[in-house]
Amino acid sequence: MSTKYKALEIDKAYFITITTVGWIDVFTRLSQKIVIIDSLKYCQSQKGLSIFAYCIMSNHIHLFCRADGKYTLSEIMRDLKKFTSKKIIETIQSEPESRKEWMLDYFKKTCEHLSRGQNFKVWQDGYHAEEIFSNKWIKEKINYIHQNPVKQKIVAEPEHYYFSSARNYAELDNALDVFVVFMG
Repeated sequence: MSTKYKALEIDKAYFITITTVGWIDVFTRLSQKIVIIDSLKYCQSQKGLSIFAYCIMSNHIHLFCRADGKYTLSEIMRDLKKFTSKKIIETIQSEPESRKEWMLDYFKKTCEHLSRGQNFKVWQDGYHAEEIFSNKWIKEKINYIHQNPVKQKIVAEPEHYYFSSARNYAELDNALDVFVVFMG
């Protein structure tokens, strides 16, 4: 397995992207976004995940983060994806969802070839991680994360998107506490 885009260094910060299989727009419902927020809060409080910036888009999540506890970032991402996969499927099954049958069928078919005996596959394998190595890159990646909803024409200004740390940086009500990086 390639280690090119993996978080291998302990105590280093990374820009991470995790993506749904087939780029399926799972996070169009509030309940699905809340699954992610609650899971990230758990990782912060119980696994030592420090988050500096994030954005939940319809089919992927961007994080600028670091593991500060007894767990590595790889272990945290593995556990986050495993837990949220189950919760996402439960939410699709139990709440109103016009694409319910189609989504469940797609998630079921994506794991038919796997030997793990898995029923549904929500996330693409692995995650994309790039080590943050300079102040310029920190600013660049935080800006990239915050501009994602603007580029997709979801909002006109980054801080208008509730499920992004742009609100933390603008000192507005927000969904998730993060460590704000001074970018003066």
